[in-house]
Amino acid sequence: MQTALNIAMIIISVLMIALILLQSKGSSFSGAFGGDAGSINRTRRGVEKTLFQFTIGAAAVYVVLAIASSFLI
Repeated sequence: MQTALNIAMIIISVLMIALILLQSKGSSFSGAFGGDAGSINRTRRGVEKTLFQFTIGAAAVYVVLAIASSFLI
């Protein structure tokens, strides 16, 4: 059971990495440090919204798997 959880966690983590890398290619590090003066607050639409929701879902599944894995040790 522990091995299956570890494999599932690896698969979910690779999926999360891919989902995060696919999100908004236009953002840069300057926005994280306040250097993006021309940015506006906008809503996510279409594929961008779907990727964002899948990322949140994958993170939630990862947290549940991590908690389950810690109880089996």
